[in-house]
This record gives sequence, C-alpha cells and structure tokens, in this order.
Amino acid sequence: MVIIMYKNDTVYYPQDEMTTVLLPVTSGCSYNKCVFCAMYKDIKYSEVQFSDIEAELLNISIYTEKVFLIGADPISIGFDNMKRLLDKIHQYLPYCACVSSYASIKYISKYSVEELSILHDAGLRLLYIGFETGRDDILKLMNKGHTVNEAIKQAKKLNEAKIPFNSIVMYGIAGKGESVDNAVATAKMINQFITNGVITMNLKVANQTELNNMVIRGDFILPDGNERLVEIRTLLENLEPKKQMIFDTTHPTNIIKIKGTLQQDKERLIDKVTSYIK
Repeated sequence: MVIIMYKNDTVYYPQDEMTTVLLPVTSGCSYNKCVFCAMYKDIKYSEVQFSDIEAELLNISIYTEKVFLIGADPISIGFDNMKRLLDKIHQYLPYCACVSSYASIKYISKYSVEELSILHDAGLRLLYIGFETGRDDILKLMNKGHTVNEAIKQAKKLNEAKIPFNSIVMYGIAGKGESVDNAVATAKMINQFITNGVITMNLKVANQTELNNMVIRGDFILPDGNERLVEIRTLLENLEPKKQMIFDTTHPTNIIKIKGTLQQDKERLIDKVTSYIK
C-alpha cells in the first residue's frame, strides 16, 4: 500500500493505484478488530458526507478515467449509497470507466449477486480484498471476522456478478513451523475461484497491536525469513488458476520482489524464490 494524508487521516491505497484519482468515502475502519492491524486504531469510523464527495468531484478533471475510493472498506456504506456514489461519479466524470476500492468479505456478504451486478454496471470494476489465509484457525487467531468457506462463497459471488478483484494474502501469518501448511491451504482456497491476481504481504508486527502483545507473551512465534521464502514458493507451487492470474510480491513489506503471470511464468517465479532460499 501507499500512504498519504487526507485532512487529518492517514490514507492507504494499493501501489497499483498510485496514479489513480483518490475519492474519500469513509474514514477509519468499520470492523477494526484484526489483531495484526494498526492502521485505523485511533480513527473513529465515519462516512464522508455526499456534499463533501460532490465537492471533491467538482475539483477532479472531467476526463479522469479511473477513481479509487478512499477507506478501509468503502462498500460498508451499503448498496443504496454505493449506487448513488457511482452514479455521482458518472455524472461528474463521464469518462471514468473504472472505480476501484478495498473491500472485506464481511461487507461483500451483505450484498446480493443482483446488487453487485448493478454496481458493476454502474462502474465498480475492481476490488482489493484481504483474504489473508486459507486456514480457519489462523483467521480466528487473527480475529479476521470471516471463515474460509465464507471467503470462497463471497469470491464466487463476485465472479457471478462479474466484478474483478485482487486477492491479498499474508505470509508469516500462521507463525513459526506453520508456513508450508498455510501456503497449501491458502492456495487451495484461491484455486476455488477466479481472481485477477494474488498480492502477497509479509506479516509485520506493529507495536500498538494485540499481535505484538501475543509475540511478547510468547503466544505467537514469528517465522524467520527463510521459512517465509519457503512459504511464498509453496504458495506458487500449489496455485492452479482457472484463468490467467497475476502473482505479485512487489508490495513494500515483501522480502522478495517478483511479479508474473500464472501459469506461464510459474517456473521462472519459483526458480527466482528458490535462489533466495538458504
């Protein structure tokens, strides 16, 4: 993710959206309970008023072709507000062909396929979703707020609604000695739906999180760098996408920077990771 400031908030957005126009929709995180996340701990969740959104839209070039919605999970504003928002974007930015956003399994589940299809037709064309892991015990440990089956169900719902999405997963999240099993389980989950890409993040422990307290108590032991590299390789080895898919470890947290298309670049990517493993 890339970080900027909007008014008094820190704004996070995917590095692929670095040149995209940013539009504020929510502040803070409506869930804000993941034990590894410190991004929104001190920010009270709120929705940006439509009058403020319109004021922002008035200051954006009419020829803008892509907009990224600012917020931890902008679709938390609900279907009616999302449809109204997308209609406003189309009204002020008639050349905008793609609206993208972060989204959570928790809030995608509140939408029907029909509602998601309507939002797709209104311009919602790319989501970034934190799946994190394909293991229920780790999702529970990290208090992620969804199960693996729920994640698969919502991903398939997006496939049916024709809304593309990138799947964000986190290596190191299962702890020492669990990396290979976590990678296999995560690949098994991803293989059950169609995703534009898999974006990996390396688990970082922030001071003000419950995960940091777990590490201090010895309840969670972090894997070393070599084990994390093995996890990336194992994930690659077990991914069998139904359609062409990007595999991307270029996020700043990663310990290795590789990017390619599966399946055509699979062996090259595996060889590259292997060259770093001791």
